Amino acid sequence: MAQVTLSDIRKSYGSVNVIHGVDLGINDGEFVVLVGPSGCGKSTLLRMIAGLETITGGTLDIGGRIVNNLDPKDRDIAMVFQSYALYPHMTVATNMGFSLEHRGGSKAEITERVNWAAGILGLEALLDRYPRQLSGGQRQRVAMGRAIVRNPQVFLFDEPLSNLDAKLRVVMRGEIKSLHQKLKTTTVYVTHDQVEAMTMADRIVVLNGGRVEQIGAPLNLYDRPANRFVAGFIGSPSMNFLEGTITSHGFATAGATLPLPDSAQSHVGRPVIFGIRPEHLQLDPAGVPAEVLLVEPMGAETQVTMRLGNTQVIGVFRERVALSPGSVITVMPDAAAIHLFNADGGQRLE
Repeated sequence: MAQVTLSDIRKSYGSVNVIHGVDLGINDGEFVVLVGPSGCGKSTLLRMIAGLETITGGTLDIGGRIVNNLDPKDRDIAMVFQSYALYPHMTVATNMGFSLEHRGGSKAEITERVNWAAGILGLEALLDRYPRQLSGGQRQRVAMGRAIVRNPQVFLFDEPLSNLDAKLRVVMRGEIKSLHQKLKTTTVYVTHDQVEAMTMADRIVVLNGGRVEQIGAPLNLYDRPANRFVAGFIGSPSMNFLEGTITSHGFATAGATLPLPDSAQSHVGRPVIFGIRPEHLQLDPAGVPAEVLLVEPMGAETQVTMRLGNTQVIGVFRERVALSPGSVITVMPDAAAIHLFNADGGQRLE
């Protein structure tokens, strides 16, 4: 296990800058998730940690060593790829032990390490099979086993669940988190799926356009997003946004006026973006009228798309409400859960 420190890390391809000075300290044994939309630079950043991409500027420290110019094999890391990258002509046991064999490990040591990893991952009965005889989830466990037999200082995961179906992703998500709790190895995990990030991470790093937007514990990012981008990216369904102005009577948007906490009165006259998460819109007879556009019963909850004023928003209600498109309901935002952002730049308004 080791600390990983990125100091002003930059990456460019010729004149095109893709990573713009990332600073990040990852604690020993921490599970950190890099998340963001496609093209934000998260996989490039991971590949620079792995040594698969050169670093244009800044320093990368793993376990107290500056590793900018070290080959991947000398960094004491192990990476699990999206595509599994298993050798098709090798058995599960041989795939898992290959890196140890390549490093000159004895047969007894390799067998011991492979059996240990197989026991952790539930692969004991599959050691003599070939990759073609395995399901997607089994192949991913083999890829994880191949990484952990090396007992590296750092695990790197590059969107390892994106090839799996939705149900299996949930199962594997739990298995990876359980594996981390057992081994306590420093882990850096890349995903575009913010649900994965929220459920797995000790801390989340939200990237956008090669820059860090916010770093924090999952619920801190959810409850206090630093800006509109983070607020809209973290959470599913995403946060609702309405444009308008703070007045002495509340938040005025086209076609509606919404209540605001008392603390907002110091900003009267200011144009802002009003944010409210779908689950924080409540059915209330004294609320604001909204026209129902779409009703999606989810079992434990009902998701309703509606038009509030001139803006389309989503509400998630615990009640099993009987609604139909075209009907009008009255909703009230939870005053304690309202987020306000600057209209110019989208930064959080304190």
